[in-house]
Amino acid sequence: MIPAADGSQIPVFKCVFADIGDDQSIAANLSTFSSHIKNIVDMNAALDLPALVLLDEAGAGTDPLEGGALAMAMIDHFRTRGAKVVATTHYDSLKTYAATTEGVMAAGFGFDPQTFAPTYRLNYGSPGSSLALEIATRLGMPAEIITQARAHRSERESQLADHLARVERDLQSLEHDRGLAARERQTLEETAAKLHAREHDLRHREETFRKRLDERIEERLREARREIDGVVGALKAKTDKLAFEAERRSARLIPTGETGGARAEARAAIDAIGERLRSSSSESSTAAAAMPAQTRPAAAGDRVIVGALGLEGVVKTVHDGGAEVDVRGKRLRAKVADLRVVTTAAAAAAQPARVRVNVELQPRSGASPSELNLVGNNVDEALSRLERLLDETLINETKTLRIIHGYGTGQLRRTVADFLKTHPLVASFGPAPDNQGGGGATVVELKD
Repeated sequence: MIPAADGSQIPVFKCVFADIGDDQSIAANLSTFSSHIKNIVDMNAALDLPALVLLDEAGAGTDPLEGGALAMAMIDHFRTRGAKVVATTHYDSLKTYAATTEGVMAAGFGFDPQTFAPTYRLNYGSPGSSLALEIATRLGMPAEIITQARAHRSERESQLADHLARVERDLQSLEHDRGLAARERQTLEETAAKLHAREHDLRHREETFRKRLDERIEERLREARREIDGVVGALKAKTDKLAFEAERRSARLIPTGETGGARAEARAAIDAIGERLRSSSSESSTAAAAMPAQTRPAAAGDRVIVGALGLEGVVKTVHDGGAEVDVRGKRLRAKVADLRVVTTAAAAAAQPARVRVNVELQPRSGASPSELNLVGNNVDEALSRLERLLDETLINETKTLRIIHGYGTGQLRRTVADFLKTHPLVASFGPAPDNQGGGGATVVELKD
């Protein structure tokens, strides 16, 4: 792995030169310094751009001051000719050159600050410290030699070594903080994505619930119309029969008492249908017709009805057109425009508290909210009870249901399975374990 960031690019070099290691030779009359200089001369003569020049310990093998000055001049020469140069060094003069020269980047190999073991990371922006004395100590050099070596260093050299060590520690601390910030940012992004997905799911559930509620109300209205049509038809048939009998008795008028009785019977039947419809609607709809007119937006402390859900609760907070409502211990978020005030905060404080229960959504007395026994029900009754139970899970946050349908002919089990396949709240379902009813029951897993 090369020490480069993602997306980094380099050209295809026409020639690559490297002066690495020690090529001194007694036979060729070359010292370490002479062998390095000969390599540099050969590189300069054969240089053809684009070129890469690698120099290991540039200027080594001679006096550090002169070797450092020569190394800076060689690097500048190859840079001026257009080559890319990578040079390693322990010379402080070259480190200063790299940190202060435009177009030159300093970098140091990382070391663990406790053990001085290499981390194999290249830290850009810092020339790094040689750590010669520290590594010598780690490799077993006698302590008295290390102490004398520290005493031989000049004050300037000691200050420079301490400064480079502080820079190295600061860079490591910054790198650690950067890693923590990156992980925190990733966590925040993941949390935001989860919240967005949950908000979308809640909106979908609310829309599905509202749609099913409207469909249920429409179906009951259609049933009421059919019953009224039946009553009117029966009334017409009865009056026709009375007229026919009157003709047979040669009388053209229908007896007043009989026609009045027929009308009374029909009126009573229609009133009964209307009363049943009103009672049914108040249980499953939002009870909008029964609510007082709202004269102002909902405020904290008001008792309200939440939109088309028909849930009654108390407003806890209002902010930026939205409100948080406490519904039987559960917190819901809703728009202020979707809230209808039942009792203002002042009125609620002045009178005893009253609890309004939506019959469609309250738990069934005497039964577990996660279990439904359909044995003995016909198909229509079973589907109606199952649908009501699934609607209740929006409030009590039940995650698993057990539907008991028995064995029988299998018709009830197949009907329940077909209904669960298309229901938006169902994630999966299947036969119950043997110790929970086996094939005579179905276990349903609901979506989060």
